[in-house]
Amino acid sequence: MAAEVDHLLFYLLLVSSVMTLGIASAIVFLAFKYRRGSKAERHSAGHGHGTMLLEVTWIVIPLFLSMIMFGWGAAVFFRLFDMPDGAMEVHVVGKQWMWKFQHPDGRREINELHVPLGQPVRLNMISQDVIHAVYVPAFRVKHDVLPGRYTSLWFTATQAGEYHLFCAEYCGTQHSLMKGKVVVLEPAEYQAWLAGTKLNQTPVQAGAALFDELRCATCHRAAEPNRPRCPSLEDVFGSQVDLADGTRVLADEAYLRESILRPAAKIVKGYQAAMPSFEGQIGEEGMNDLVAYLKSLSAQPPGSSQP
Repeated sequence: MAAEVDHLLFYLLLVSSVMTLGIASAIVFLAFKYRRGSKAERHSAGHGHGTMLLEVTWIVIPLFLSMIMFGWGAAVFFRLFDMPDGAMEVHVVGKQWMWKFQHPDGRREINELHVPLGQPVRLNMISQDVIHAVYVPAFRVKHDVLPGRYTSLWFTATQAGEYHLFCAEYCGTQHSLMKGKVVVLEPAEYQAWLAGTKLNQTPVQAGAALFDELRCATCHRAAEPNRPRCPSLEDVFGSQVDLADGTRVLADEAYLRESILRPAAKIVKGYQAAMPSFEGQIGEEGMNDLVAYLKSLSAQPPGSSQP
């Protein structure tokens, strides 16, 4: 996407430069021509009228140039947030003052992100405290990382090397130290890096362990005859859930997260608000693991977080 973003930026700079130079030149010329004491012809008050052609031209041309900016910018924006199929998903947790990354196989990194060359990478991001922003200047990608809400960003690295990673949102006294790097490796080198790094539990495995540790199975797996205490979690992700207030909601990552932290916010039809809140008891990394585990229980294709 870097080339597309650059071309749009060059267009904006060109239009701005031409307009600025044109207006500035006209100001200087008219100020000199009609300076005090010059013999330039001046109309008396009330006799200087513009022309319709000039007015229409001054309206239509800037409008046309501005609409090009709008249409072009919108096209690039939608491409930036149209997540490609088959992208490698990496969970990102921003916290004062570091970046924590977790790969699909469970490998974790701090302030470094290793990715393979030529493969789309989707960052599924959330903040543990305040607003941060992932910013990789070389890739021309930047997006806010928000507390309590998942955001997503993607890129495909096209050249091997190391690239700066910054937080682009002032997040506290050590904001300037919240930086890292994205390391782009050739596919063979990436596989070698994977083989030489410590393998942790996958997010699904860690989420299953946390699910049991928090005794979630007591209600969500144990069932009375023909009547479970709580809604079944099988195939819930990606489905439409009927709520007690008569509305329906898509069970995406945000819904799963909210149901764990604030279970009374959206009560499933036919059930009571009996589940306790786990807010303050689970960190964002644990939440990512739980959501990954709940997604694994569904036969639905993985959904995507809203940007």
